[in-house]
Amino acid sequence: MNQQYVWDLQDVDATQVALVGGKGAHLGALSRIEGVRVPGGFCVTTEAFRRVVAQAPPVDDLLDRLSRVDADDREAIRTLSAQIRRAVEEIAVPDDLAAAITGALARSGERAAYAVRSSATAEDLPTASFAGQQDTYLNVIGPAAVLRHISRCWASLFTERAVIYRRRNGIDDRSVHMAVVVQQMAFPHASGILFTADPVTGNRKVATVDAGFGLGEALVSGLVNPDVFAVRDGKVVTRAIAAKQRAVTALPAGGTREVAIDAQQQEQPALTDAQVVRLVELGRRIEEHFGSPQDIEWCLVDDGFRIVQSRPITTLFPVPESGDRENHVYVSVGHGQMMTDPMKPLGFSMWQLTAMVPMHEAGGRLFVDVTARLASPASRAGLLDALGKGDPLVRDALETVLDRGDFVPSLPDTAPAGPPPGGAPAPIETDPAVVTALIERSRVSIAALERDIRTKSGPELFDFLLEAFEEHKRVLSDPLSIQAIMAGMEATWWLNDKLQEWLGEKNAADTLTLSAPDNITSEMGLALLDVADVIRPLPEVVAHLRGVQDDGFLDGLAKLPGGAEARDAIEAYLDRYGMRCVGEIDITRPRWRERPSTLVPVILDNVRNFGPGAAERRFEEGRLRAQQKEQEVLSRLRALPDGDRKADETRRMIDRVRTFIGYREYPKYGIISRYSVYKQALMEEAGRLVRAGVITEPEDVFYLTFQELHEVVRANRLEDRELVAQRKEAFRACHALTPPRVLTSDGEALTGAYRRDDVPAGALVGVPVSAGTVEGRARVVLDMAEADLEAGDILVTAFTDPSWSPLFVGIAGLVTEVGGLMTHGAVIAREYGLPAVVGVERATRLIRDGQRIRVHGTDGYVEILP
Repeated sequence: MNQQYVWDLQDVDATQVALVGGKGAHLGALSRIEGVRVPGGFCVTTEAFRRVVAQAPPVDDLLDRLSRVDADDREAIRTLSAQIRRAVEEIAVPDDLAAAITGALARSGERAAYAVRSSATAEDLPTASFAGQQDTYLNVIGPAAVLRHISRCWASLFTERAVIYRRRNGIDDRSVHMAVVVQQMAFPHASGILFTADPVTGNRKVATVDAGFGLGEALVSGLVNPDVFAVRDGKVVTRAIAAKQRAVTALPAGGTREVAIDAQQQEQPALTDAQVVRLVELGRRIEEHFGSPQDIEWCLVDDGFRIVQSRPITTLFPVPESGDRENHVYVSVGHGQMMTDPMKPLGFSMWQLTAMVPMHEAGGRLFVDVTARLASPASRAGLLDALGKGDPLVRDALETVLDRGDFVPSLPDTAPAGPPPGGAPAPIETDPAVVTALIERSRVSIAALERDIRTKSGPELFDFLLEAFEEHKRVLSDPLSIQAIMAGMEATWWLNDKLQEWLGEKNAADTLTLSAPDNITSEMGLALLDVADVIRPLPEVVAHLRGVQDDGFLDGLAKLPGGAEARDAIEAYLDRYGMRCVGEIDITRPRWRERPSTLVPVILDNVRNFGPGAAERRFEEGRLRAQQKEQEVLSRLRALPDGDRKADETRRMIDRVRTFIGYREYPKYGIISRYSVYKQALMEEAGRLVRAGVITEPEDVFYLTFQELHEVVRANRLEDRELVAQRKEAFRACHALTPPRVLTSDGEALTGAYRRDDVPAGALVGVPVSAGTVEGRARVVLDMAEADLEAGDILVTAFTDPSWSPLFVGIAGLVTEVGGLMTHGAVIAREYGLPAVVGVERATRLIRDGQRIRVHGTDGYVEILP
């Protein structure tokens, strides 16, 4: 056998993807697993594909043209991919290659029936399955037909759907090559797909089997609904037997056809329970061999299973490593921090080192293990209450796990009843000086960090940072700071509960907290209005900003009339807020100071949509509305039985909420300010590593954990030169994963449900976080830098951390996919008086950009208007 072009499947292993493609490599590996039967055959290698394509110069030219086509230009992709396929199919197979293939056929049986199957090098990969992107041909008989179908498989590398799939996964068309698998045809009684983990819930302990009669094409093409079995712990736990009216069978002369199934057989199960369990046992063996859950194509021939394909299930969210076999329940950190994008290794490792509780990484996201707190009745209720106030969907998901009764054991309370030793802390006084003192403490601590870090470099810097992280946590855990935060939140809850009980008014605190003092995040949005005031009267500056292409635009301002004044205003803003950015909990994200062009679209929106003095005017309008609301509420309360007492209590709570609610945003500002200092020092180290030839570019350090970077700096070398490239690829793959709010150690992803029946049909349900109703144009914005907002628009986005606040001054309402009552977006929406609904699942996909919507911020739902 000419091994340059043809390899027997028995000689192939999983390492030879570049030679035989993903499918071929997997089939070769499968054939080596004891007890797994794979139909025999051979692979036509990628070397054969390269040689054939090299004989057709038009293909190279067409690939050049395809590489320049926009990913969204479906018509151009359709036209060029069809031309490439036609060119490939028209190439004659060279004589020596044809001889090698027909020789392999002669050894297997020249007149036997074969399956001719594409096997691309970017196929059946751990991060992208490419399922169904290239072609397979069944029941091909005769050497001429096999050669013809091999050419068709080569051409199928350039189907429109395969080209688009590669674009979406960041894979260059030229980097992918096609092998072809030629296998002896199996003529099954039944066939289907086995998932060794539940593909819907992610549960690794539940396998699902789809089964139908005849060849698997009937299931893959959607011709019939399959029987569906679920297996757990060696038993079939659910089964749904479908009416299978049709099947695909092989024709004697080659090819396949659809046939009708006898009426008496249609509702018979394609497999017995015993066969299903046996198939799953086989699947578990395959899963163990490959080390990850598998999507397996199988067929049943003479009561024996043949495996015709196995690929990783690429859509499952990874499970955090626990180091034991116990049950664990994890809650997403990103949903609480308003940042559900994946974090790079330096980002998540530094958040772990500076967090107040242990956190576990999976899929580039962080999770907290809440199992112990759920297991103890003493802590369970408080945990559910606290998490439920932050995000009701998290609470519902946790209650779903608890309701099963057997996943989280109920442990006896170990803590004694009654108050903690030393008694409960004394209530904090309603005194603005408390907040002033806390802010000054934070400022002094950050100034000391900036001063002391200047002289540190090399391993000494990392020793210093580890000590700085302890100070970081000490500041976060300051009892007075926590009391101030809780005082504002508890006063909010008290006002909402009591004023609904006494006056029937929902979410009254939303208006009562308008323009509360000391809110660093809302001040950040208003301060950018002041920057716009400086720029608005300067037409040359406005024109310059409209043409900004990169982050060097500040240097060009000085040459323009009024440019120095504009630059000073932007610089002053960056001095105060330049450490912020979207996704700011990930230290690797570029800060506004590093990428000031991010702010330019927002500044220009403010120039266009507002007049001079808007910041002061808006703040004063909010303050007056809150004052009027307070007078109205107190007046109505005094008219009630026992009204004077109720009014006095309410007035005290209003004073309390306005004193402390703004401080809720300050600790995050302190964290991010410290992060900016850490990052500056680390990037100086990264520059030294580049100059020493240890890494290629400074940003390579983002793909190392803090601990790994520490070791690289200490040794002045990177042991594994491939590590950064591997981490970059893994990070790219993490973007395709949707992080769940709650995840179990079985891999089950739970999103929770609102379970409400008081909203109109078709409405999108969420959490009401800022009162009022508004109707307007939806602007679906996934990147703050690309926002183009007009007055009256409603912002629809995945999440809003504090960096989105400058956009809030110019919108009429807010809808997000992630959030809760006290998350940053909710707090600022209330501060600005914007009707807002958060936690609206899939809002950015269900609401189209430009649609008119109505946001019910008091009742927690969104209507899409005709």
